[in-house]
Amino acid sequence: MKPVIGTVVSNKMQKSVVVAVDRLFHNKLYNRYVKRTSKFMAHDEKDSSCNIGDRVKLDPSRPLSKNKHWVVAEIIKKARIYSPQAAAAAIAASASTWML
Repeated sequence: MKPVIGTVVSNKMQKSVVVAVDRLFHNKLYNRYVKRTSKFMAHDEKDSSCNIGDRVKLDPSRPLSKNKHWVVAEIIKKARIYSPQAAAAAIAASASTWML
């Protein structure tokens, strides 16, 4: 199998993540392209550094458990992490400059 690229959808486990991989294929009957999503469990050894929304590259590996057959090779793009406190501070700062 070849490496795949997907988006992390869950990181609640220790050293494991769930990655959603999209694929596009052509439906010959309706002559349309169809998008399908597969979810793969992957091993994340590096201090569980993957967060939800990260784009990652998965490499195939030997079976690590019943459902886990992939390893996170690299994090391609980190997701922006939402912080309610930082968002409230930014809104307050923009509101104070707008009033002046």
